[in-house]
Amino acid sequence: MSPSVAHLLRDPAYDYPSEEPRTPSIAPSLTYSEDSEDQDEPQPPEEAPRRRRASTRLIAQSPADVQRITGESTQQLISRCCGGGCCMSLQPGQTRHEGLQYERIPLPDNHAFRSLCLRIDEIPTIVTKIPDLPEQFTFLEPIRRASSSASPTDSAVSLGCDNSSAAISDKLQNLALEDLDTSIQPPSFVQPHHPYHVFPAKIHNTRELTRPGAEKRTYHFDIDITDYPGETGIDFKVGGAIGVSAPNDPAAVEQVLDLLLVPRFLRNKPVLLRTTRGRWPTVWGEDEARELVTTRRDLLTWCADIQSYPPTKSLLRILAEYALDPNEKKILMFLCSGEGQGIFCDLRTGPHVSLIQILSAFPSAKPPLDLLFSALQQLMPRFYSLSNDPHESYEIRDGKQHRLIEIAVTVQETADWRTGCRTGVGSGFFERQSHKFLELQRAGEKAPQLYIPMFKGLMANPLAKEFVSDGPMLLIGAGVGIAPFRGFVQNRLKKANCANKVWVLQGVRDSLVDELYGGEWGVHEDRVKKVVQSRRGESRYVQDEVLVQADLVWYIINSVDGRVFVCGSSKGMGEGVEEALIKVAQLKGNLEGAEAKKFWELKREVGQYITETW
Repeated sequence: MSPSVAHLLRDPAYDYPSEEPRTPSIAPSLTYSEDSEDQDEPQPPEEAPRRRRASTRLIAQSPADVQRITGESTQQLISRCCGGGCCMSLQPGQTRHEGLQYERIPLPDNHAFRSLCLRIDEIPTIVTKIPDLPEQFTFLEPIRRASSSASPTDSAVSLGCDNSSAAISDKLQNLALEDLDTSIQPPSFVQPHHPYHVFPAKIHNTRELTRPGAEKRTYHFDIDITDYPGETGIDFKVGGAIGVSAPNDPAAVEQVLDLLLVPRFLRNKPVLLRTTRGRWPTVWGEDEARELVTTRRDLLTWCADIQSYPPTKSLLRILAEYALDPNEKKILMFLCSGEGQGIFCDLRTGPHVSLIQILSAFPSAKPPLDLLFSALQQLMPRFYSLSNDPHESYEIRDGKQHRLIEIAVTVQETADWRTGCRTGVGSGFFERQSHKFLELQRAGEKAPQLYIPMFKGLMANPLAKEFVSDGPMLLIGAGVGIAPFRGFVQNRLKKANCANKVWVLQGVRDSLVDELYGGEWGVHEDRVKKVVQSRRGESRYVQDEVLVQADLVWYIINSVDGRVFVCGSSKGMGEGVEEALIKVAQLKGNLEGAEAKKFWELKREVGQYITETW
């Protein structure tokens, strides 16, 4: 950070710009299109003469055909393509639109911009289909306190106004921050679905389940819910999931505030948030106008997602409006325009671009924070399946009985322009909490005071709803998807008559480094669980083992109360297991492909085939 910037951040006398709506300025040498209703759509390509063909051949009619032709699964193809048709707007090898004049402008000379990998050489001197500035529906206003003594002028004209003045005074006096520690839980207005509230639950214990060398890191957490509010009386269930309101990384929040030149003395200062519509900053609140007292730091920490979504044209348009450098303004306007649609799609479908990266790439753009909130996505809760039987998990500590729930969290990572990779909002928060807890324990602290802001979440999800205490079960999972099945097995193995009615197929890369909960399933683990390794030994995937166990699969799904559960990633494992189950029905039931697929659809409808994939 430059010394001048640091001076502005520290100096309370700095005249911080007003956060009221600004009058839009006009970008130099660019024109605006006001007659386009859908600004995000590319211009339709001109009709080109096509050669007639004698016949048309159907080359793709299933996901398998798409993967065979493109080399990608349908999920990969969907995630890479924005669907805007921008790839059709230019002929192969063509980089310019006909009839337009182009100019070469200097690009921002910083690592953040270069890491965006934008293929910008020249841009049109006139661009069209630029969207208007997005509607601002969030406003940050100072809190003005009512004076205790009336002015002489007020006292002379106060006839008949005593009641209304008192009401206004009471309202102003009530505008204060709530007594809540927002370092461990979000403000109370960040409320999940009624009637639940976010509860800061203590971490009872934590450990890393994977070993050095594992491709992904997975952590186990014991969470103390002894003091969790009773609420509606709905208890934690086997196979259920808790919701976690994970905050943004404090270091990332601080950097965003630095990049926007928000003075340090304002960051934690109470401010009046006024919204004119929408649910924000709540999660599942009503769509209505609001007035709340909060702080800029709390809003950026708990309410705005600053890294999970690619940049939108609304965000780029705001940056263009407040970019002081004319070349940065032109580039941002180009990305918003119809002519720049292809480059914009490359930006959205490439590596995940965080708010920090886009602000660093265009350093002259310093939009007001409240206007920026109108363009950012809501920071949503993350959900994590219970990995134990919550009815039987208790531990005595300090002479008290503590009720515990257990979860497993795999750290999700994506490419980052500075550090090479960064963690997801939720999994990164859990990893930081685990590291802090273990460091405090190593320093001699017996019971570190660290918390998980959670709520009951999904106790009626498919896994919890379809779990039954009797009947044979086959549990198929890979990676952290195996975690909820541990609770299923613990519950089943308590009953002697169910010991031979549950089987687990667990897919791992290498059992030496990333087998989760090895030896923690119960006394009959060796009889109920089969671990399938894809990088060691026979090198099989869990879907391959489904075919090997075809007799068992067919017996279970055709038994009274028999159930097949599948949990894990939909990419690869989920799709592969479904294809394997269809082949089992073809092999054992003598069914054709369409009939076998229909068989499993019917089993899904009656609750015998349950999937929980993501």
